[in-house]
Amino acid sequence: MGHVLGVDGGNTKTVALIAELGGRIVGHGRGGCADISAAPTEAAALAEVARAVDAALSMAGTSRDSLDVSYFCLAGADWPEDYAFLQEALTRSAGPGRVLVGNDALGALRAGSPDGTGVVISCGTGVAVAARNAAGDFWHTGFWAEPLCGVELGRRALRSVYRAELGIDPPTTLTAAVLAAFGKADPEELLRGFEGRHAVKPTPAQLSGLAPLLLDAAAAGDGTALRIVSDHGATLAAYAEAAARRVGLDVTRCRLVLTGGVFRHRSSLLRTAVLKSLGRDAGGDVLGGTHEPAVGALLLALEAQGVRVEGPVLRALESSLPPSELYAT
Repeated sequence: MGHVLGVDGGNTKTVALIAELGGRIVGHGRGGCADISAAPTEAAALAEVARAVDAALSMAGTSRDSLDVSYFCLAGADWPEDYAFLQEALTRSAGPGRVLVGNDALGALRAGSPDGTGVVISCGTGVAVAARNAAGDFWHTGFWAEPLCGVELGRRALRSVYRAELGIDPPTTLTAAVLAAFGKADPEELLRGFEGRHAVKPTPAQLSGLAPLLLDAAAAGDGTALRIVSDHGATLAAYAEAAARRVGLDVTRCRLVLTGGVFRHRSSLLRTAVLKSLGRDAGGDVLGGTHEPAVGALLLALEAQGVRVEGPVLRALESSLPPSELYAT
Protein backbone atom coordinates (compact mmCIF):
# COMPACT_ATOMS: atom_id res chain seq x y z
CA MET A 1 0.00 0.00 0.00
CA GLY A 2 1.22 3.48 -0.85
CA HIS A 3 1.76 6.22 1.67
CA VAL A 4 1.93 10.01 1.78
CA LEU A 5 4.08 12.22 3.97
CA GLY A 6 3.17 15.62 5.40
CA VAL A 7 5.78 17.77 7.15
CA ASP A 8 5.30 21.01 9.05
CA GLY A 9 8.65 22.65 9.78
CA GLY A 10 8.95 25.79 11.85
CA ASN A 11 11.46 27.68 13.95
CA THR A 12 10.72 25.71 17.11
CA LYS A 13 9.93 22.23 15.87
CA THR A 14 9.38 20.00 12.84
CA VAL A 15 6.61 17.39 12.77
CA ALA A 16 6.30 14.65 10.14
CA LEU A 17 3.21 12.49 9.63
CA ILE A 18 2.82 9.44 7.37
CA ALA A 19 -0.57 8.10 6.33
CA GLU A 20 -1.91 5.33 4.16
CA LEU A 21 -3.93 6.43 1.15
CA GLY A 22 -7.05 5.44 3.08
CA GLY A 23 -6.26 8.21 5.57
CA ARG A 24 -4.97 6.25 8.58
CA ILE A 25 -1.88 7.84 10.13
CA VAL A 26 0.71 5.15 10.72
CA GLY A 27 3.82 7.09 11.70
CA HIS A 28 4.95 10.36 13.22
CA GLY A 29 8.24 11.97 14.11
CA ARG A 30 9.65 15.19 15.43
CA GLY A 31 12.74 17.30 14.85
CA GLY A 32 14.00 20.80 15.64
CA CYS A 33 14.23 24.03 13.63
CA ALA A 34 13.58 23.52 9.91
CA ASP A 35 13.89 27.15 8.86
CA ILE A 36 16.87 27.49 6.50
CA SER A 37 17.01 31.19 7.38
CA ALA A 38 16.98 30.70 11.17
CA ALA A 39 18.92 27.47 11.75
CA PRO A 40 22.71 27.64 12.24
CA THR A 41 23.16 26.35 8.69
CA GLU A 42 20.98 25.18 5.83
CA ALA A 43 22.37 21.68 6.35
CA ALA A 44 21.33 21.81 10.01
CA ALA A 45 17.76 22.71 9.05
CA LEU A 46 17.59 19.89 6.50
CA ALA A 47 18.99 17.46 9.07
CA GLU A 48 16.13 18.29 11.45
CA VAL A 49 13.61 17.66 8.68
CA ALA A 50 15.30 14.33 7.93
CA ARG A 51 15.26 13.41 11.63
CA ALA A 52 11.51 13.92 11.82
CA VAL A 53 10.88 12.02 8.58
CA ASP A 54 13.15 9.10 9.58
CA ALA A 55 11.33 8.76 12.91
CA ALA A 56 7.96 8.72 11.15
CA LEU A 57 9.16 6.13 8.64
CA SER A 58 10.52 3.96 11.42
CA MET A 59 7.23 4.04 13.30
CA ALA A 60 5.32 3.27 10.10
CA GLY A 61 7.65 0.37 9.33
CA THR A 62 8.22 1.57 5.80
CA SER A 63 10.76 3.39 3.66
CA ARG A 64 10.91 6.43 1.40
CA ASP A 65 10.25 4.11 -1.56
CA SER A 66 6.63 3.72 -0.40
CA LEU A 67 5.93 7.47 -0.39
CA ASP A 68 3.77 8.47 -3.35
CA VAL A 69 3.76 12.16 -2.35
CA SER A 70 5.77 14.09 0.22
CA TYR A 71 4.50 17.59 1.03
CA PHE A 72 6.86 19.83 2.99
CA CYS A 73 5.36 23.02 4.47
CA LEU A 74 8.38 24.86 5.82
CA ALA A 75 9.20 28.16 7.46
CA GLY A 76 11.98 29.73 5.40
CA ALA A 77 10.31 28.83 2.09
CA ASP A 78 9.82 32.49 1.22
CA TRP A 79 11.65 33.57 -1.94
CA PRO A 80 11.76 31.70 -5.27
CA GLU A 81 15.38 30.77 -4.63
CA ASP A 82 14.35 29.22 -1.29
CA TYR A 83 11.79 27.04 -3.04
CA ALA A 84 14.34 26.00 -5.67
CA PHE A 85 16.93 25.12 -3.03
CA LEU A 86 14.49 23.15 -0.87
CA GLN A 87 12.92 21.38 -3.84
CA GLU A 88 16.32 20.20 -5.07
CA ALA A 89 17.62 19.23 -1.64
CA LEU A 90 14.49 17.38 -0.51
CA THR A 91 14.03 15.63 -3.85
CA ARG A 92 17.62 14.41 -3.68
CA SER A 93 16.99 12.74 -0.31
CA ALA A 94 13.51 11.42 -1.10
CA GLY A 95 12.35 8.22 -2.76
CA PRO A 96 10.79 7.95 -6.20
CA GLY A 97 7.56 9.73 -5.23
CA ARG A 98 6.67 13.37 -5.89
CA VAL A 99 8.10 16.05 -3.61
CA LEU A 100 6.15 19.28 -3.11
CA VAL A 101 7.30 22.31 -1.12
CA GLY A 102 5.21 25.12 0.36
CA ASN A 103 5.50 27.69 3.09
CA ASP A 104 4.44 26.60 6.58
CA ALA A 105 1.48 29.01 6.40
CA LEU A 106 -0.02 26.84 3.64
CA GLY A 107 -0.22 23.84 5.97
CA ALA A 108 -1.72 25.99 8.73
CA LEU A 109 -4.38 27.30 6.33
CA ARG A 110 -5.30 23.81 5.07
CA ALA A 111 -5.47 22.53 8.65
CA GLY A 112 -8.15 25.06 9.50
CA SER A 113 -10.03 25.57 6.23
CA PRO A 114 -12.20 22.74 4.87
CA ASP A 115 -11.13 23.43 1.29
CA GLY A 116 -7.78 25.15 1.88
CA THR A 117 -9.00 28.58 0.78
CA GLY A 118 -9.20 31.79 2.76
CA VAL A 119 -6.83 33.74 4.97
CA VAL A 120 -4.79 32.37 7.84
CA ILE A 121 -3.07 34.15 10.71
CA SER A 122 -0.82 31.71 12.52
CA CYS A 123 0.41 33.31 15.73
CA GLY A 124 2.95 31.18 17.58
CA THR A 125 6.60 31.81 18.35
CA GLY A 126 6.59 33.87 15.16
CA VAL A 127 3.93 34.89 12.68
CA ALA A 128 2.71 33.49 9.38
CA VAL A 129 -0.07 35.22 7.44
CA ALA A 130 -1.22 33.88 4.10
CA ALA A 131 -4.12 33.72 1.66
CA ARG A 132 -5.21 31.23 -0.98
CA ASN A 133 -8.09 31.51 -3.45
CA ALA A 134 -10.18 28.85 -5.20
CA ALA A 135 -7.85 28.88 -8.21
CA GLY A 136 -4.95 27.89 -5.96
CA ASP A 137 -3.20 31.27 -6.03
CA PHE A 138 -1.24 31.57 -2.79
CA TRP A 139 0.59 34.47 -1.13
CA HIS A 140 2.21 34.72 2.28
CA THR A 141 3.86 37.55 4.13
CA GLY A 142 7.26 35.88 4.53
CA PHE A 143 9.86 38.60 5.04
CA TRP A 144 7.31 41.32 4.28
CA ALA A 145 5.95 41.07 7.82
CA GLU A 146 7.45 42.86 10.79
CA PRO A 147 8.23 40.84 13.95
CA LEU A 148 4.94 39.73 15.51
CA CYS A 149 3.41 37.17 17.87
CA GLY A 150 5.13 35.23 20.66
CA VAL A 151 8.68 36.56 20.57
CA GLU A 152 7.63 40.11 19.74
CA LEU A 153 4.91 40.14 22.40
CA GLY A 154 7.61 39.09 24.86
CA ARG A 155 9.87 41.93 23.72
CA ARG A 156 7.04 44.43 24.14
CA ALA A 157 6.29 43.09 27.62
CA LEU A 158 9.95 43.61 28.58
CA ARG A 159 9.99 47.10 27.11
CA SER A 160 6.85 48.03 29.03
CA VAL A 161 8.55 47.03 32.29
CA TYR A 162 11.55 49.25 31.52
CA ARG A 163 9.36 52.18 30.45
CA ALA A 164 7.20 51.91 33.57
CA GLU A 165 10.31 51.90 35.78
CA LEU A 166 11.43 55.17 34.18
CA GLY A 167 7.99 56.72 34.56
CA ILE A 168 7.52 57.04 30.80
CA ASP A 169 4.51 54.71 30.96
CA PRO A 170 2.11 54.08 33.86
CA PRO A 171 2.86 51.32 36.37
CA THR A 172 1.92 47.87 35.10
CA THR A 173 1.29 44.50 36.69
CA LEU A 174 3.62 43.11 34.04
CA THR A 175 6.55 44.29 36.17
CA ALA A 176 5.92 41.77 38.94
CA ALA A 177 5.06 38.98 36.50
CA VAL A 178 8.15 39.47 34.32
CA LEU A 179 10.52 39.86 37.28
CA ALA A 180 9.16 36.62 38.76
CA ALA A 181 9.56 34.84 35.43
CA PHE A 182 13.27 35.68 35.32
CA GLY A 183 13.94 35.58 39.06
CA LYS A 184 15.09 39.22 39.23
CA ALA A 185 14.63 41.68 42.09
CA ASP A 186 13.94 44.83 40.08
CA PRO A 187 13.82 46.15 36.48
CA GLU A 188 17.40 47.43 36.59
CA GLU A 189 18.73 44.01 37.51
CA LEU A 190 16.62 42.53 34.73
CA LEU A 191 17.94 45.03 32.18
CA ARG A 192 21.55 44.55 33.24
CA GLY A 193 21.19 40.78 32.89
CA PHE A 194 20.17 41.18 29.26
CA GLU A 195 22.07 44.28 28.19
CA GLY A 196 25.11 44.59 30.48
CA ARG A 197 28.74 43.95 29.57
CA HIS A 198 28.52 40.25 30.40
CA ALA A 199 24.86 39.92 29.54
CA VAL A 200 23.17 36.98 27.84
CA LYS A 201 20.35 38.02 25.55
CA PRO A 202 16.96 36.42 26.20
CA THR A 203 16.28 33.45 23.95
CA PRO A 204 13.26 33.27 21.65
CA ALA A 205 11.79 30.64 23.98
CA GLN A 206 12.20 32.94 26.97
CA LEU A 207 10.63 35.86 25.14
CA SER A 208 7.70 33.89 23.77
CA GLY A 209 7.17 32.51 27.27
CA LEU A 210 6.22 36.04 28.33
CA ALA A 211 3.31 36.18 25.85
CA PRO A 212 0.94 34.23 28.15
CA LEU A 213 1.85 36.57 31.03
CA LEU A 214 1.02 39.55 28.83
CA LEU A 215 -2.33 38.05 27.82
CA ASP A 216 -3.10 37.19 31.45
CA ALA A 217 -2.37 40.78 32.46
CA ALA A 218 -4.58 42.12 29.68
CA ALA A 219 -7.41 39.80 30.71
CA ALA A 220 -7.09 41.14 34.27
CA GLY A 221 -7.51 44.68 32.97
CA ASP A 222 -3.92 46.00 32.98
CA GLY A 223 -3.94 49.08 30.78
CA THR A 224 -0.46 48.64 29.33
CA ALA A 225 -1.09 45.00 28.45
CA LEU A 226 -4.46 45.84 26.91
CA ARG A 227 -2.85 48.48 24.70
CA ILE A 228 -0.14 46.08 23.51
CA VAL A 229 -2.68 43.38 22.68
CA SER A 230 -5.00 45.80 20.90
CA ASP A 231 -2.16 47.25 18.79
CA HIS A 232 -0.88 43.77 17.99
CA GLY A 233 -4.32 42.62 16.85
CA ALA A 234 -4.67 45.65 14.58
CA THR A 235 -1.28 44.97 12.99
CA LEU A 236 -2.09 41.30 12.42
CA ALA A 237 -5.37 42.35 10.80
CA ALA A 238 -3.55 44.75 8.47
CA TYR A 239 -1.32 41.94 7.20
CA ALA A 240 -4.37 39.69 6.77
CA GLU A 241 -5.96 42.40 4.61
CA ALA A 242 -2.77 42.69 2.55
CA ALA A 243 -2.60 38.92 2.00
CA ALA A 244 -6.24 38.78 0.93
CA ARG A 245 -5.75 41.60 -1.58
CA ARG A 246 -2.83 39.76 -3.18
CA VAL A 247 -5.07 36.86 -4.23
CA GLY A 248 -8.28 38.81 -4.82
CA LEU A 249 -10.17 37.81 -1.66
CA ASP A 250 -12.38 40.00 0.49
CA VAL A 251 -11.00 39.57 4.00
CA THR A 252 -14.33 40.67 5.51
CA ARG A 253 -16.17 37.78 3.84
CA CYS A 254 -13.77 34.89 3.12
CA ARG A 255 -12.79 32.11 5.50
CA LEU A 256 -10.47 33.36 8.22
CA VAL A 257 -8.36 30.86 10.16
CA LEU A 258 -6.85 32.01 13.46
CA THR A 259 -4.39 29.43 14.71
CA GLY A 260 -1.16 29.02 16.66
CA GLY A 261 -0.25 28.82 20.32
CA VAL A 262 -0.88 32.49 21.12
CA PHE A 263 -4.46 32.29 19.85
CA ARG A 264 -4.98 29.16 21.97
CA HIS A 265 -4.48 31.17 25.17
CA ARG A 266 -7.53 31.12 27.44
CA SER A 267 -8.02 34.85 26.84
CA SER A 268 -9.69 35.72 23.54
CA LEU A 269 -8.56 39.37 23.64
CA LEU A 270 -6.04 39.11 20.79
CA ARG A 271 -8.52 37.21 18.63
CA THR A 272 -11.17 39.84 19.41
CA ALA A 273 -8.76 42.66 18.54
CA VAL A 274 -8.05 41.09 15.14
CA LEU A 275 -11.74 40.62 14.36
CA LYS A 276 -12.61 44.14 15.48
CA SER A 277 -9.96 45.60 13.17
CA LEU A 278 -11.31 43.53 10.28
CA GLY A 279 -14.91 44.46 11.00
CA ARG A 280 -15.89 40.83 11.55
CA ASP A 281 -17.65 38.92 14.28
CA ALA A 282 -16.60 35.55 15.70
CA GLY A 283 -19.12 33.44 13.84
CA GLY A 284 -19.56 31.95 10.40
CA ASP A 285 -16.34 31.54 8.48
CA VAL A 286 -14.02 32.53 11.34
CA LEU A 287 -12.31 29.26 12.17
CA GLY A 288 -9.86 28.03 14.74
CA GLY A 289 -7.03 25.62 14.03
CA THR A 290 -9.18 22.52 13.53
CA HIS A 291 -6.00 20.47 13.26
CA GLU A 292 -2.29 21.01 13.76
CA PRO A 293 -0.41 22.41 10.71
CA ALA A 294 1.32 19.05 10.19
CA VAL A 295 -2.11 17.53 9.57
CA GLY A 296 -2.71 20.29 7.05
CA ALA A 297 0.47 19.26 5.22
CA LEU A 298 -0.72 15.67 5.27
CA LEU A 299 -4.11 16.67 3.82
CA LEU A 300 -2.32 18.53 1.03
CA ALA A 301 -0.25 15.41 0.30
CA LEU A 302 -3.35 13.21 0.14
CA GLU A 303 -5.10 15.66 -2.18
CA ALA A 304 -2.00 15.89 -4.39
CA GLN A 305 -2.26 12.12 -4.79
CA GLY A 306 -5.86 12.48 -5.90
CA VAL A 307 -7.45 11.31 -2.65
CA ARG A 308 -10.75 12.96 -1.72
CA VAL A 309 -10.40 13.86 1.94
CA GLU A 310 -13.95 13.26 3.11
CA GLY A 311 -16.11 10.54 4.63
CA PRO A 312 -14.16 7.37 5.48
CA VAL A 313 -10.77 8.94 4.67
CA LEU A 314 -11.35 11.86 7.00
CA ARG A 315 -12.69 9.61 9.74
CA ALA A 316 -9.68 7.31 9.42
CA LEU A 317 -7.32 10.25 9.67
CA GLU A 318 -9.04 11.84 12.65
CA SER A 319 -9.28 8.56 14.55
CA SER A 320 -5.51 7.99 14.21
CA LEU A 321 -4.17 11.43 15.11
CA PRO A 322 -0.96 11.38 17.19
CA PRO A 323 -1.04 12.45 20.84
CA SER A 324 -1.01 16.18 21.52
CA GLU A 325 2.40 15.85 23.20
CA LEU A 326 3.95 15.53 19.75
CA TYR A 327 3.23 19.21 19.11
CA ALA A 328 4.11 20.61 22.54
CA THR A 329 6.61 23.49 22.66
